[in-house]
Amino acid sequence: MKNWLGIGISYLAIVVVIVIAKLFEKKGKEASRKFIHIALGNWWFLAMYFFDNVWFAMFVPATFVVINYVSYKKDLIKVMERKENEGLGTVYYALSLLLITIVTFGILQQPILGLVPILLMAYGDGLAAVFGKAIHSPKYKIADTQKSLAGSTTMFLVSLVTIAIYLIWSNSPFWYIKALLGSILLTAVEAFSIKGTDNLTVPLLSLSFLLFVV
Repeated sequence: MKNWLGIGISYLAIVVVIVIAKLFEKKGKEASRKFIHIALGNWWFLAMYFFDNVWFAMFVPATFVVINYVSYKKDLIKVMERKENEGLGTVYYALSLLLITIVTFGILQQPILGLVPILLMAYGDGLAAVFGKAIHSPKYKIADTQKSLAGSTTMFLVSLVTIAIYLIWSNSPFWYIKALLGSILLTAVEAFSIKGTDNLTVPLLSLSFLLFVV
């Protein structure tokens, strides 16, 4: 029963996020997109609380891989789509949620391990874009994607704090060195990931990193 309830509450939470995002459109389309990007990462807390079966946990992100792809092609959920073609970022987001759910809820049976990768995708990448635009700082360009020093610094700090907290909680030796190295690595990966692929590279690489160092 709790698993079924989790699916219902998950969909309700997603609808609420999308409705609230409409309010952010007054500040620009990018503001609403980043609100969704950051807020939906909190779904993992719901997943950890409600789901004890990997198939139920997989259901929500699996459906949104399809929904987000249709939305990308048809501009279905306008509040989260860009007008210009910047890749399948929203699809990659849902796909990362699905893959990390399979690994942490299913294969490893350690849902808490998936929390760091999801938070780094949601808050690290999301806040990097927010502060990158809000703070005037030197810009640099990789392929067709423009990055900023403020954005990359934000990604580094969010990664450092998030990884450090998890490693301390895990009683991992030399946590400070591991957190620093992981943060540098993920900041570089986020900078070099173009057209929304950071929604795949950041969470999947951070999960691999944690499996290696913990």
